[in-house]
Amino acid sequence: MFDFQEHTHRRLNILTGDWVLVSPHRMKRPWQGKTETPSMNDRPAYDPKCYLCPGNFRAGGTVQNPDYKGTFVFDNDFMAITPDIPEGDFNEEDLLVAKSERGLCRVICYNPRHDLTMGSMSAGEMRKVVDLWKAQYEELGAKSFINYVQIFENKGQEMGCSNPHPHGQIWAQSSFPKEIEKEFERQSAYFDAKGRTLLSDYLSLELRRKERVVCENDNFAVLIPFWAVWPYETIVIAKRPVSSLSGMTEQELDDLGEIMRKITAAYDRVFDCSFPYSMGLHNAPTDGKEHPEWHFHIHFYPPLLRSATVKKFMVGYEMMGEPQRDITAEYAAEKLRHCMV
Repeated sequence: MFDFQEHTHRRLNILTGDWVLVSPHRMKRPWQGKTETPSMNDRPAYDPKCYLCPGNFRAGGTVQNPDYKGTFVFDNDFMAITPDIPEGDFNEEDLLVAKSERGLCRVICYNPRHDLTMGSMSAGEMRKVVDLWKAQYEELGAKSFINYVQIFENKGQEMGCSNPHPHGQIWAQSSFPKEIEKEFERQSAYFDAKGRTLLSDYLSLELRRKERVVCENDNFAVLIPFWAVWPYETIVIAKRPVSSLSGMTEQELDDLGEIMRKITAAYDRVFDCSFPYSMGLHNAPTDGKEHPEWHFHIHFYPPLLRSATVKKFMVGYEMMGEPQRDITAEYAAEKLRHCMV
């Protein structure tokens, strides 16, 4: 009889329409590939060489940070998307196609202390981060040429993070990024057909089954999604079908900060290291339209697979065919649950 935990199968990502190949039997194979040096949390509270610490000069050496005491945000000194691009497009026989893209990039420092992470901050400190996310989403989203605001964080050198100071980024732009476009299309189709958000029905099912639920509070739940690609990938879903941070109550904002502290602290306990990840908030688009179909959620994509030193690589079949994973979502959820306190 077919068994999810033993037999190869594919799972559908209902948010994007993508598939992932699951091969649970491969966890039994020996590993002789590359290992990583685990990131540690033995950093000082202040690093005179850090370009994000208060009072220090930023990268480039010409701009000095203020002596900030809480959160701090500034325009990225090396923006990937800039606001002063003239409009233009290029199309040659529908084969060579390009268009200009306007936007803004910002850096958000969570805390003046160099040695903290979200999981080690106090509830009050984490609420300030949530408030900053909300304020930046609203400020940038109000600009006429900004139709999507992507707030994200890369944590750890394994994810290409060049500075361990607790910080994230915002890329706000005129087009919908590809992942947002896919999620928008799938959520819209479901809402049009059912009159309910896709994630509210999915969350209800997961909370009934329990097997992939990692933790929850009154207003949010953390799951290993059924279609997870990364070994310990999670999704944070609002229990109420609110579309963005802007529509949340004060209690919901508190609970969001609290559950972000819990899941990031739990990650660090999985392999007793500072767990690397890419994390991103998926708020509703800011194109001036109502978005009742959009359900607020947050993705965590951590790369570690078997230990603090063995990383999942997206190569070969994953690049040429489709994503593949070895450990099942159910196994990962059970392991993360054991790391909660």
